[in-house]
Amino acid sequence: MEIELLIDAHAIIGESPTWVASEQAIYWIDVKAPALHRVHLGTRAVRRWNLPSDVGGFALTEGPNGTTEAAVVALRDGLFRLALASGELTILAPPPFDPALTRFNEGACDSRGRFWIGTMFDPMPGARSDPIPAALHSFTLAGGPRREPDTAELHNGMAWSADERLYYLAHSQRREIFTFHYDAATGRLGERRLFASIAEQLGLPDGAAIDEDGGYWCAIHGGSRLHRYHPDGTLDREIMLPVSQPTMCAFAGDGLDLMVVTSASDRLTPRQLAMEPHAGGLFCLRPGVRGIPRHYLVK
Repeated sequence: MEIELLIDAHAIIGESPTWVASEQAIYWIDVKAPALHRVHLGTRAVRRWNLPSDVGGFALTEGPNGTTEAAVVALRDGLFRLALASGELTILAPPPFDPALTRFNEGACDSRGRFWIGTMFDPMPGARSDPIPAALHSFTLAGGPRREPDTAELHNGMAWSADERLYYLAHSQRREIFTFHYDAATGRLGERRLFASIAEQLGLPDGAAIDEDGGYWCAIHGGSRLHRYHPDGTLDREIMLPVSQPTMCAFAGDGLDLMVVTSASDRLTPRQLAMEPHAGGLFCLRPGVRGIPRHYLVK
């Protein structure tokens, strides 16, 4: 399978590629730069918004004329509105955790515009603590943040089935992916079941996407690969990548038949970086299946 380097970004931790069809563009973040980025798929023209602290996820907001007006960015320091025209930040909510020890990690919207945001134990330099789990949250502009009934040291792999009856979520440090029964009307999580486990030697389950046949695609961080799982949780396909730390996959393009994969260069040794000169880049490939639209607007 041909894998193309879309942008040689050299991101520290590239994450959250999000296709916006009306702009023919992909938004993504570099967690540790920290910054929000946008690349036009056709021209490869790029734009960058620098941010003041680690960014773990984002959701876009729509202006009155239907254009992308702003982003809600989940920073270590709290949830903020980022005006895309000016770059101005406005705080929406303080962090629901000790930011010296924990930050947001992973974010995705459901069809009703709820922005779901995970967390990660990631102490600031000089902070000392045993690993502690933190809560999953959802957020709306009208209601603010809401604590959800799940905690983990590292949330990842968020996705919904096409009918939104299932919500997928990985606990990466445990190398486990779960499904929850999901009530789209209320945004409430129901019964949790184990969906898949990753062998320790392969790496960690990271960001994910769903295809039109119900397949769950997951980037295996540290494993140089993508996994596709059948709806019953059995492994269907494995695609090897030219980088060891893929972080998330997402469908893009007018036909949603292009897959974009972000990656990280974080913590690679000089020798590893010499072997992976494009670590931290954005890659694209044709997986042979179309994705379902990913919701990205918070309401």
